[in-house]
Amino acid sequence: MIVTDVSIRLGDEVKAALANGLPVVALESTIVSHGLPRPDNLRVAREIEQAVRDNGAVPATIGMVGGRLVAGLDDEALTRLAVGEKVAKLSVRDLAVAAALHADGATTVASTAAVAAAVGIGVFATGGLGGVHREASQTFDESADLITLSQTPIAVVCAGVKSILDVGATLERLETLGVGVVGYQTDRFPGFFIRDSGFGVDWRLDSAAQVAAAMRAQRDQGVHRGALIVANPLPEDEQLDRQLHDRTLADGLAIVERDRVTGKQVTPVLLSHFHSATGGQSLAVNVRIILRNAALAAQIAVAAAQR
Repeated sequence: MIVTDVSIRLGDEVKAALANGLPVVALESTIVSHGLPRPDNLRVAREIEQAVRDNGAVPATIGMVGGRLVAGLDDEALTRLAVGEKVAKLSVRDLAVAAALHADGATTVASTAAVAAAVGIGVFATGGLGGVHREASQTFDESADLITLSQTPIAVVCAGVKSILDVGATLERLETLGVGVVGYQTDRFPGFFIRDSGFGVDWRLDSAAQVAAAMRAQRDQGVHRGALIVANPLPEDEQLDRQLHDRTLADGLAIVERDRVTGKQVTPVLLSHFHSATGGQSLAVNVRIILRNAALAAQIAVAAAQR
């Protein structure tokens, strides 16, 4: 069978919101299909969408169903991606082939940002960005998120990058690629599980209105086509205990070296170690992060929609 319609379909609520200039927030689906354990993943996915609604915006969870990209999955499609056994993880490069094969797929940060921008959604909430891996000097391993965000005009609310990555190298790469990075109510760049990765940021914005103003300025100036990263750290009392974090990270890196884990297997091995070594605390932090980011992204979208 030949695919005859590969355009991006808008969910009914998202279509109406965009047509009427109402605030919309894009959400990725990889966290649903690959990032959270079952059956919690579907419940949390619904909670993320509700956090967007509670803060005045329309959620647009993006994914692929039967080869068709959808911006604004309904609950049936969301459930399908949450419980499906053969849901592909789709970055930008995978979208066309997956469409040709009628695949079900969950979009990563890169592909979610690209699809959202293509349909006119200006704000995207996620947990953490991909970045430069610690062994990148030998493997050249870095996330496709970075290149895509350098070419995609969208505000991305995140909790920085996971501390299992090379945070310093990631920030250097974002600077080289011309991707704007601001701290939200902070001068420090968060490290996902922890609120301070050990690196600062050059710019700080303290309100959703200020972020929206930066978005408008970027659009009106017309000289920058990249993303604006809004780094939103957890409060001090909600982060993973710093000593537990540092000990778990050191042990995890030692395991990776001992077992000679390389390439794409490094991240899942380290995250699995975090989950087991912290007794599930890292997973709870992960959920808190995405819910807070969804709420802030909705507030930004509301501010950006105001004339």
